[in-house]
Amino acid sequence: MSRPMNDDEVASEMSKMVSFIRQEAHEKAREIRVKADEEFAIEKAKIVRQETNAIDATYEKKKKQAEVSQKIAQSTLTNKSRLKLLQAREQHLQDLFSDARTRLLQLSADEDRYIQLLEGIILEGLLRLLEPKVTILSRSKDQDLVQKAAESASKQYTDISGRTTECEVEPSLGDAGAGGIKIIGGSNRITLDNTLDERLKLLEDRVRLFRPS
Repeated sequence: MSRPMNDDEVASEMSKMVSFIRQEAHEKAREIRVKADEEFAIEKAKIVRQETNAIDATYEKKKKQAEVSQKIAQSTLTNKSRLKLLQAREQHLQDLFSDARTRLLQLSADEDRYIQLLEGIILEGLLRLLEPKVTILSRSKDQDLVQKAAESASKQYTDISGRTTECEVEPSLGDAGAGGIKIIGGSNRITLDNTLDERLKLLEDRVRLFRPS
């Protein structure tokens, strides 16, 4: 039968128990501190990674916005430059064709040069139509010149084609035009417009179809 512990033994056992409890508390506190440090390090790394990603995303967004803004600015500048070029080109063309029409009016006032031109465009029309009879429309003030030019062109037409043709001149074109003629053939079904205004218009249309790159 065991004996009861005396005061010293009780005190010794209590001291051992206190030491054990204190050691367990220290161990537990150390474990908690280590775990807390690990969790803090993990959370810190997570926050740092999130902030880094956010900074990178913000940088990329601003970079793309800057690139877009730069492209828009370059495109706007290019369009403005191209618009100025087209406006300058259009003004140049207007001046060019205005000067050309003035020269055409001067040409029709030079009888020798004008009758040669009339012979050429009448002969061109005759060779295109190949008709035995045609009607030539002219300005009233050009009627005599056109009649002479038609007679000369008819002879050249016969020499070239071996055919003959009869040309009737009608002074039905307005005197406001620059000159030239229209030729009607094919029983009045075909009209060739060889007026100087029409030729200038065709030239202008061809030039305007061209677009500089």
